[in-house]
Amino acid sequence: MSRPMLDIGGAVRHGGREWAVAGIEGAMASGARIWLVDKDGDGSLAVFALAELLGDPGFGPVAGPRLRVPQVGLLSTVPEEQQLRAFDLERHVREVETGYPTPGGKGLVKPQYDPKCTTLAQREQAKADELAAQGWPRVSRATVRRWRARYHADGVWGLVAKRRGSTRLDRADPQVVEALRALLPEEALRSRSRGWKKRMRRETQWWLDARHGERTVEVPAKSTFNKLLDSVEESLGLQGTVAQRRARAARPAPPFKPTLALRPGEIVMLDSSPLDALVVLDDGVVGRLELTTAVDVATRSLWGVLRPAGSKLTDVAVLLAQMMTPTVMRPSWDAALSMAASAVPHDRLSAVDERLKDAAARPVVIPETVVVDQGKVFVSPATRAACESLGISLQPVPPANGPAKGHVERSFGSINTEFCQWLPGFTGSNVGERGSRVNQEPLWSVSELQVLWEEFLVHWHHRPHEGLRHPLMPKKALTPNQMWAALLPVAGYVPVPLSTDDFVELLPVRWQPITDAGIRFDYRTYDGTCLNDHRGQDSGVRSRNGLWEVHYNPYDPVRIWVRLPDGFCEVAWIHTTSVGLPFTHHVWEHICKVVDRTGSREEHEAELALALDRFLKRAARKEKLSASERRVVAKSRASDAVPVPTGELNVLDVPAPSFGLAGVYAAPDIGDETVFEDGDDEGNDLFGSSNDELEAGWPVGGCLLLSDTEAEAEPWLP
Repeated sequence: MSRPMLDIGGAVRHGGREWAVAGIEGAMASGARIWLVDKDGDGSLAVFALAELLGDPGFGPVAGPRLRVPQVGLLSTVPEEQQLRAFDLERHVREVETGYPTPGGKGLVKPQYDPKCTTLAQREQAKADELAAQGWPRVSRATVRRWRARYHADGVWGLVAKRRGSTRLDRADPQVVEALRALLPEEALRSRSRGWKKRMRRETQWWLDARHGERTVEVPAKSTFNKLLDSVEESLGLQGTVAQRRARAARPAPPFKPTLALRPGEIVMLDSSPLDALVVLDDGVVGRLELTTAVDVATRSLWGVLRPAGSKLTDVAVLLAQMMTPTVMRPSWDAALSMAASAVPHDRLSAVDERLKDAAARPVVIPETVVVDQGKVFVSPATRAACESLGISLQPVPPANGPAKGHVERSFGSINTEFCQWLPGFTGSNVGERGSRVNQEPLWSVSELQVLWEEFLVHWHHRPHEGLRHPLMPKKALTPNQMWAALLPVAGYVPVPLSTDDFVELLPVRWQPITDAGIRFDYRTYDGTCLNDHRGQDSGVRSRNGLWEVHYNPYDPVRIWVRLPDGFCEVAWIHTTSVGLPFTHHVWEHICKVVDRTGSREEHEAELALALDRFLKRAARKEKLSASERRVVAKSRASDAVPVPTGELNVLDVPAPSFGLAGVYAAPDIGDETVFEDGDDEGNDLFGSSNDELEAGWPVGGCLLLSDTEAEAEPWLP
């Protein structure tokens, strides 16, 4: 590409005006001078130092009008007569600037348009006179100059006559608009409440006074300012509710890159949210459950755990266990929900993993990377330790960054659409959508809702998802099961049965000393013979000052697990025999609040155990309880709806009586002293099943099906 040259007669631009080079004298070393003739004015002559001009950023040669490709798409939006007029104006503009009406034209040049003997101003005036003589209305030299500027900026499209009405922002004082554009985003970033427009009007005046001097710039009248404020908010995208504005403020700057996962378990996202439906916890106590979900990005598979408000690390452990273990078919489920009836290669998988023989059609995924938010339960050291023990990479997202885990955030909306809105007691996604008598509807119990939720999770994997596409069938939306079946030949399937120690590793952890009295925390003392050789000893973990690693289950506080040199050892609470009924951390926390300490630590713990036993018996006999006590009992019993791993048994799933998506099953109330023996008619008819079915593993009264982890893991251990 050749460099521009300064030749005699060439056009240059300096000081915002166009000049013609009349002569050049001297050399750069001796201080050359250049004579320029004003082409835009009266043709006066001026002389400049060439070195001075070359150092001026506004100095340079004037390039001729370059050939612009017509914007066919834009021109097609206007009538044909306007298109012809625009092309006609293009020829006139090129004739003014080059002397030829078309690029590369040949022939004689009209004297009034010859660049060698006329100035640009003269040619513009000549063109205006010519068009006026032809009958063009209101054509002057300024009109021709505007045509040239529009053509240089937008090509032929700039010569199309367009009616452009001014907006309120165009008519407003630019200093007032500047103030609003500075104040509104600042309030959005600070997440301030919107307030009235009167406050914003005063803040705008204060901003203008601080920037330009007191009362130098006045804000418009109240009605005009309110309309201007709406226009500025609309231009900044800040209109909407407070929640919508906060969501926009928290959203990272675009463009957004979609999360890509090529194999099952490569990226799994976890999150918790209150379930948008009311349930009956116990004794008529109405409340909401908390849903902790996991979504596999590659297959859009969904897992979830329902608990009373306040997720625990145990819920994360249950969620990970559900992902890595098959779902057992329920007796009342339709055969179409089984894995044998799905698109998954069931026969080949069953030959590798016998647990899939009677499994429901739901993927089994081993997480590689788990993406979580900044929730306390997700970023706790115990969660990190549990993920590390399973070889899972834990990746917390930055605070207030929902799009970073958009797949699991979006799943809550789908759950509301496909599940919650069909339930009695649906609260809606916000208070504005909530009915006035929602709590008076015939609400479901926690056990009923849990059973329906388990069946819904299987149905979810038979539902086409618009985000799942196969390269060979890009127009067909696949189901999570179909996507899992498509990725299995590429990613493979390796069964990972969890052993007893694996489940203990997933439980919450704390570090405690082993004293002569045993291990004490939360006003409970745990002791056993396995601790005899380690009392008062150092664990050898220098980062924990020699304390011992202890795992516990908040939903079963009667035992803990201590990591000793030979492995985990289960240690029982010393007052286990004093409490005749099971309890959870909800009940224990309540007892600790209402019982005052009157003696030593040992005496206080014994008093707590006796008070706990009395409270549990009162609750079992359904005696009159206070409102706070009823809430505690309701939360405690609701926690039993979802089982948690124990130290001796492996939770394969949560088999419980199912009523199907079309009906409701109400489990009978079974007292603590009810015992079913072989041949008992009550036991045969309890769930419409025989004793053979019960002995085969199906639960009684919603109890959990548990299996021996040692026997299950034995075929896979070296």
